[in-house]
Amino acid sequence: MDNYSSKLIEDAVNQISKLPGIGKKTALRLVLHLLKEKPEDVQLLTGSILKVRNEIKYCKICHNISDNEICSICSNIKRDKSLVCVVQDIRDVIAIENTAQFNGVYHVLGGIISPIDGIGPDDLNIKSLIEKAASGSIKEIIMALSSTIEGDTTVYYLNKKLKVYNIRVTIIARGVSIGDELEYIDEVTLGRSILNRTLYDIK
Repeated sequence: MDNYSSKLIEDAVNQISKLPGIGKKTALRLVLHLLKEKPEDVQLLTGSILKVRNEIKYCKICHNISDNEICSICSNIKRDKSLVCVVQDIRDVIAIENTAQFNGVYHVLGGIISPIDGIGPDDLNIKSLIEKAASGSIKEIIMALSSTIEGDTTVYYLNKKLKVYNIRVTIIARGVSIGDELEYIDEVTLGRSILNRTLYDIK
C-alpha cells in the first residue's frame, strides 16, 4: 500500500488513476504538479472538465460531440451531405478530420458489434443511419471502421441492412493494416485509405 502522508493527496491520486492509461505513479506526478500551479490555473482546469461533462451535447444528426444541437460539420454548408462516413466513435472523426482528405459528413455508431462484450446492433446508432439511407439524400456511405473481426462484422451487418436502398457502400482501402484502430494510424496513411476506398461487394 502506498503511503502518501496526506489523505487529500491519496484521494486525488486514486481519482486521477481511474483515467485510462494513467497509473498511480503518473497520477501522483500530476497531483504534485497541480500543487505547484497557481490556484486560478487549477480552477480553470477543473472548471473546463466540469463544463465538458455537464454541457457537451451530441449532434442530433450524426451523434458527434458538439457545443450545439447540430455539430459544426453537419451545419457546414460546404460539406457534401450526400457522402456519409460511418465511424465507430468520436476519436475516429477527429483522426479523419486531421487528414483534411474528407469533405463529407459522418455518422458515429457509438461502438461496434461485439457479442463477447454484450454489444449488439440495438446498442448502436444504427437505426438513425438506416433512416438517413431511406431518406434518399445519400449517394455513398463509406465504412471507416477498424479492420478487426468486430469491425468487419459490423460492416457486413450494415451492408445487409443498406442493400435495399441501392446506395453505393464503400470501405476504406486496406493500406490500413488488419487489426489497426483508426485513431492510431498516421494521417497520410489514413487520408490515402479514404481517397482509395473500394466498393464493398461481399454478398
